[in-house]
Amino acid sequence: MTTDTKRRLGVEIIVVLAISLGQSAVYAMLSIWEKLTREVPLAQQVTRMNTSRTPDRPWLDFAYQVAGTIFPLMPAVLVLYLLWVHLRPEGGPFGAMGFDFRKPGKDLAWGFGIFAVIGVAGLAFYLFALNVGINTNVQPANLTAAWWTVPILVGRAFMNGILEEVVMIGYLFTRWAQRGGNMLAIIFISALIRGTYHLYQGWGGFFGNLVMGLVFGWLYLRIKRVMPLVIVHILLDLFAFLGAGLLVYLPFAPGS
Repeated sequence: MTTDTKRRLGVEIIVVLAISLGQSAVYAMLSIWEKLTREVPLAQQVTRMNTSRTPDRPWLDFAYQVAGTIFPLMPAVLVLYLLWVHLRPEGGPFGAMGFDFRKPGKDLAWGFGIFAVIGVAGLAFYLFALNVGINTNVQPANLTAAWWTVPILVGRAFMNGILEEVVMIGYLFTRWAQRGGNMLAIIFISALIRGTYHLYQGWGGFFGNLVMGLVFGWLYLRIKRVMPLVIVHILLDLFAFLGAGLLVYLPFAPGS
């Protein structure tokens, strides 16, 4: 690969991150800065996700939520398109990163297995971070109760899983390898960005997702498939969005 082509790929990576999760990382840094400069301690603050826009007008709120589920997926669509039209990897964009249904059994087995480990560890770390004062109280589901509430939350879980893993793992690792970059370096770079765009939750969100990013990066280089990681991410978000109300029954949980 020529130096000019490497440079073009580097610019492409920067632009993709700047309009997607890299941009989210910048806003997350501003968010934690704002939270840390309040008079209220971090652990006493609340971070609300998946909130209603017009709770008094359910159908309009539903339209907002659908738009907020579809359009954030566009960076994932964009990177798949870029991999298709420019320096297409062997197997095409889907096959190269393992974002397909060729191995459903293995993908599900890996996905549920990793979820069982990361889910328990992540929940324990969140409660620890909250109790030692380095994280906000995250409330992941704040939609007005309606017939579409659960479907929207499920859609958000799928959106997050596809967006983050396709962009931060599948695309980023593929392009980095094409440039001849050190793969150990991209594991740390990807994990650092992942942790940073979760900073809005607090330092617990940062460190927890940093570690998860390191694990996901290492696993991807081992199994060469992003689909199991998408499955894990979807399961984690489904548990968070739909099972958040059960946390009050756990020891050391907020409100327990």
